[in-house]
Amino acid sequence: MTPEIAEVKRFVSKQMPFSQLPEAASHFFATHLEVIYLTEQNQHQWLRSGNLYLYLVRSGSYDLLNAHGEVVTRLAQGDYFGYPSLLTGEAIKNQLQVNLAGLVYLLNEEHFEFLRREYKVFEQHFVKAHANRLLSSHYKQSRDSWSEKKISEVMTKGAVVLAPHASIYEAAQTMSQHCVSSIIISEHRKLLGVVTDRDLRNRVLAASVSPQQSIASIMTDSPKYIFEHNRVFSALHLMLKHNIHHLPVLNEHYEPLGMLTSTDLLRQQKSDPVQLISKIYKAQSLSAIKLCASEIPDLLKRFANNIEDISLIGKLLSGLSDALTSRLIALYQLEHGEAPCSFSWICFGSQAREEQTLHSDQDNGLLLPNDVNDEQRSYFSGLGRFVCEQLAHCGIRTCPGNIMASNEHCRGSLAQWLERFKLWVAQPTPKAMLNCKIYFDIRFIDGSNALYNEFTTQLSEMAKNELFFAAMATDITTNSVPLGLFHQFKLEKDKQQHKYLDLKRRGVVIINDLVRLYALKAKVYKANTLERLDALLSTTLLSKEDIYDLKDCWRYLTQLRLKTQLEYEQLPENCINPEHLTSLERHQLKEAFYLIKQAQQACAFKFARGSL
Repeated sequence: MTPEIAEVKRFVSKQMPFSQLPEAASHFFATHLEVIYLTEQNQHQWLRSGNLYLYLVRSGSYDLLNAHGEVVTRLAQGDYFGYPSLLTGEAIKNQLQVNLAGLVYLLNEEHFEFLRREYKVFEQHFVKAHANRLLSSHYKQSRDSWSEKKISEVMTKGAVVLAPHASIYEAAQTMSQHCVSSIIISEHRKLLGVVTDRDLRNRVLAASVSPQQSIASIMTDSPKYIFEHNRVFSALHLMLKHNIHHLPVLNEHYEPLGMLTSTDLLRQQKSDPVQLISKIYKAQSLSAIKLCASEIPDLLKRFANNIEDISLIGKLLSGLSDALTSRLIALYQLEHGEAPCSFSWICFGSQAREEQTLHSDQDNGLLLPNDVNDEQRSYFSGLGRFVCEQLAHCGIRTCPGNIMASNEHCRGSLAQWLERFKLWVAQPTPKAMLNCKIYFDIRFIDGSNALYNEFTTQLSEMAKNELFFAAMATDITTNSVPLGLFHQFKLEKDKQQHKYLDLKRRGVVIINDLVRLYALKAKVYKANTLERLDALLSTTLLSKEDIYDLKDCWRYLTQLRLKTQLEYEQLPENCINPEHLTSLERHQLKEAFYLIKQAQQACAFKFARGSL
């Protein structure tokens, strides 16, 4: 071996995936590569040569650009490019731009395929890298969608703030100077209230209130608010639900940053989902609500064709379900009178996680105060039956397990609900574990926020039992991914002998279960799977690499699952025939299942041995 080859081999052996492969793999690469010095002058010829190569950067700095000239990624020492075309056989669409000239190693298609055949880890590395790049590209593009923009991106004004002791006259002057239609009332950097131009008209001028009075006397106190990192879709839903046009925006420390207005939202691209949710909240009759609901299937298909990341449909469907539920509750109260006491309408499962699909059913309940009497319970019995029946008429199927507010057992007082959870945690039987998978994904829909917050505060104190966590981890291992020997798919068959993979039960559910367990252990009180994973980044329970792997797997499986539902293949719900996938998609699916299996094993080891 020449000194040059030995030196190249040393470099290659330190790079992934060669660092995990036998020495022979690095030797093969080092003895079969070409070396080029990549400069601005020759940068265009290499990706446009007609030949496919795997490129490994030895030195220099380069930008990989897409067809629109946008930077896909920046490449430096140890980075690869060129592998997407080698995996898919598709023509190269990206361009290369040299920032700093340097050496690049090239491995041709024949030798790349040899390493792919010989070493499973080599193939998995590049299949996974390609999947990550596709996902990254999809989410970058989806940010252009109205629903995925952050609140901070669409706010047009910073916070215009006054102290509560300021006069109404000062508030009017301040609003005029800043050309705004509302103002935030704050003290010690904490939100106290909001005053709008409508308040000045209705509560001051029309009521002949002195402009010298304090602004606190006419403000809307304890207003609804939203955080800067939330999405436009969430803000829209909140504003429509409560018929408000101004929404204070806070940072994570609950300090006011600005005001989001309905005008800000109107500046965004108009879309069918926005209009439909608005129609639901304005519906004045059951027939009007059902007419809105009948538009949902076609809307989803149109919406899915206009976004890159169709997993966003889960949030859209959950938002529509929330809107239908809230409007039905309002219609019931118009017909039967206001609720006789405080209540919280809550949801569980996929609706709570905002991960509903076309086949999701109802999982909901009513949380009532401890002093609720029989007469009041009778009112809520009627409310539960009405809403659940009408949701079914709107196309949201009833729950096979009867987890619905129409069921007496799902209309409990605060103490009754807490006692039920306490029993599941203290005695983690298989049935209790099944209940925990459903009920520990929980979210508030309508009614009293205070009652719901009291419930979740007490609930969070219960989930500290190590035996409970060990039982959950053991239960997760009872479900397996559909991979057999040599990572071949293990297919199931239906009565018609159709072969399929169950993406929900054998993939998505396992991820949801894993993430729920880690979230409970870390006291993360979010329901959405991706939000739970984001929150876990600030803990030591999972490595960043494991968290990113789980996020990528969840996104990929969810997209495949929803795509399958939209393109109905006459298979059981949530199932897919892998033969209908491309070769690359099958590789990515196997890689996703493999990573989920590893996460299962790691979870069982950590919790069973009490290492957490």
